[in-house]
Amino acid sequence: MSTLICGSIAYDSIMVFAGRFRDHILPDQVHILNVSFLVPEMRREFGGCAGNIAYNLRLLGGEPLPMATVGDDAQPYIERLDAFGIDRRHVRQVAGTYTAQAFITTDQDDNQITAFHPGAMAQSHLNSVPGASGIKLGIVAPDGRDGMLQHAQQFADHGIPFIFDPGQGLPMFSGDELLWFIARAHFVTVNDYEGKLLSERTGQSLESLARRVKALVVTQGAAGSTIFAEGRTLGIPSAPAARIADPTGCGDAYRAGLLYGIARGFDWEVTGKLAAVMGALKIEFAGAQNHTGDRAAIAHRFESAFGFRPW
Repeated sequence: MSTLICGSIAYDSIMVFAGRFRDHILPDQVHILNVSFLVPEMRREFGGCAGNIAYNLRLLGGEPLPMATVGDDAQPYIERLDAFGIDRRHVRQVAGTYTAQAFITTDQDDNQITAFHPGAMAQSHLNSVPGASGIKLGIVAPDGRDGMLQHAQQFADHGIPFIFDPGQGLPMFSGDELLWFIARAHFVTVNDYEGKLLSERTGQSLESLARRVKALVVTQGAAGSTIFAEGRTLGIPSAPAARIADPTGCGDAYRAGLLYGIARGFDWEVTGKLAAVMGALKIEFAGAQNHTGDRAAIAHRFESAFGFRPW
């Protein structure tokens, strides 16, 4: 079953400053701030919500179809999608733009300064959700504002169930707009902070919002996740990780597990635990797409964590 993943494709340039920002930023001089940090260590990672989710869904043996807009500099990412056998028919290259890019500088105290250039992502509305193409499930993940609105409506018009995953794009929308998304979605997923913001903006509790959809999922990092579904509240524990290397992309890995479980009709307990395993697999590696595995290895890891096999 093909799953259409609407969201961003991006490069993450991660730089490490071997000092502390606080030693170079004078609080009483921020009105004339002019600082420069020497960053001898740097790495460039493949990222973006659509790219990350597609990568993880492919590890599970799923059929991801990322739908995103990229720029003139996208060739390395295009080659990566091809290398992993990820269908890119809905990845549109927009001439005269850069692929979305995050420039992240981290200091010795793990503080971060990030600059994000949306680039081609702002043109995501140029893509349209196809109707008669065998797509049975989708997700609207963080993307250009107009694209997110357009794709949610197109999923609804085509009768394709989808997850609304506002992520870091949530602040772009008013309470009424968020309720508009929820009215069209079958599922909603947020992290705990986004859940509080969603509740605050809509003026409704998460329990109330959950009654509008088939399931509302709230991830809580190491504390696991909570799934409101079918009139029940399920507490899903996190899966054990051998080491904690980097949380970047863990939410996207979790969402790939959700999509896989929903597509195959797993119950919510199994679906949530599979999502937790995907998050644990990712957190052991730096970068959003450097972990490896396959369907059999993931099933073994699931059994080790929860005492039974998902397939």
